[in-house]
Formats: sequence, C-alpha cells, structure tokens
Amino acid sequence: MTERLDGTVALVTGASSGIGEATAVALAEAGAQVAVAARRRDRLESLADRIGRDRVLVLETDVTDETQARAMVDQTVARFGRIDTLVNNAGVMLLGPIVDAPVEEWRRMVELNLLGLLYCTHASLPHLLSAADSEPRRVADVVNVSSVAGRVARSGSGVYNAAKFGVVAFSESLRQEVTRRHVRVSIVEPGAVATELATHVRPEILEGMLTTFGPMEMLQSEDIAEAIAFAVTRPRRMAVNEVLVRPTEQER
Repeated sequence: MTERLDGTVALVTGASSGIGEATAVALAEAGAQVAVAARRRDRLESLADRIGRDRVLVLETDVTDETQARAMVDQTVARFGRIDTLVNNAGVMLLGPIVDAPVEEWRRMVELNLLGLLYCTHASLPHLLSAADSEPRRVADVVNVSSVAGRVARSGSGVYNAAKFGVVAFSESLRQEVTRRHVRVSIVEPGAVATELATHVRPEILEGMLTTFGPMEMLQSEDIAEAIAFAVTRPRRMAVNEVLVRPTEQER
C-alpha cells in the first residue's frame, strides 16, 4: 500500500531535467514539499511553476562545491523546517576509453557523481535522523541514483564505473550504519534512459552509443521517478534497498 508524503520535505539534486525533474514532480504529487537543486536556475524556475510555487524551493547549486551543498541543505531546513527525503540524482556520464582519456572528464565524474553525493548526504544526515525520530512518518530516506554501471564494469566506461561502484559501496555502508535509526538507504540503478545524460559525451563516443542504444525503446525519466517514489512511500517497516531498472530490450 502506498503511503502519502504529506507533511514531509524532499530535497532533489539534479532537478533541472530528466530523472531529477520527474522525481520532484512525483514526490510533490505524493504530498511532499520539494526543494529542487541544480545549476540551471531557469529550468528550476519552470519546474517550480509547474508544481506550484508555494510547495517548491528553488536552489541554484553546484553540489561539487561543499560550501554550496551545505548551504542548499541549510536553506531547505530554513524554509521548510526539516528534510525527510534526500534524492542524490545529480550526475554526469562521460564515457570513453581509459587510454588517452581527457583526465578532466574523470575529475568531473568523480567530483559530481561521488563527491557531490557525499557532501549532500553528510550535510543532510542530521536532519534525516531527526525526521526519522518524529512525526508524521517516523522514517526518512536517502535515495542514491547509481546505474547499471555500478554493478558491472565494461570497456569504455572505466571511471564512470568507478564512481558508480563507489556510490553503491558508500550506500551499503551507510545503510548498515543508520538503518536501525529508521533512515532507509536505497540505490536506484537505471539502465538506458532517454535523458540529456548522453549528450555530454564526445561526438565519437556518442556515435557508438547511438549504434548500441539507438534502435532500443529506452526508459523514460518518469519510469525511474516512479521507482524512486515507490521506494520512499513504503511503510516504515519496509526498506527497498536496491532497484535495478532496465529497458526490456537491454541485454546488459
């Protein structure tokens, strides 16, 4: 049975498009007030108009900057008084061979996909623990958006794999640490999703991706948002710790 999120507050990073945007909408529809964070303020403002200004806090934030990540959390609590759900969705996928790779791409992936997630989680945890000890639900959630790449390493995605494997390892360690205090930790691992993520890769890499995934009926952002909403609307007694979602046609 799905539980409502009325009286709770969700903070969603990477909310200016794709999975983050769809998740913010889904959690708002479930009753939560939502803080939406990303670098593209114009996109966030449009999202706030869509959901309803009285229920949304727009936070122009670069989560790779620890100071900004902490300010994002502080502003959310200042506006709404609490944080019950943290969705760490901000990320980038810069695929390509390890040999002769542009090292700045590696740095960007580690800073955003891993360090940014760590900063946001560390800053949010005191508030999540407090929420889990109070009404209305007496449970709180951290949802870390990983990837199929966090389960299986493949040629051409070595550092993306490394960052996402790191997300999975951190999530499981955190889960063991806080689960008895009713902070649930969920890893959501999408396969191929039709988002802007692939547009960040170099043209020669994109060409190969289109060959692999172009003919496939890919997932939509709303499919992953629905999985996230499912995880955080379970009864207090139930934790959904890992969700792997792939297009029906995706083999690996």
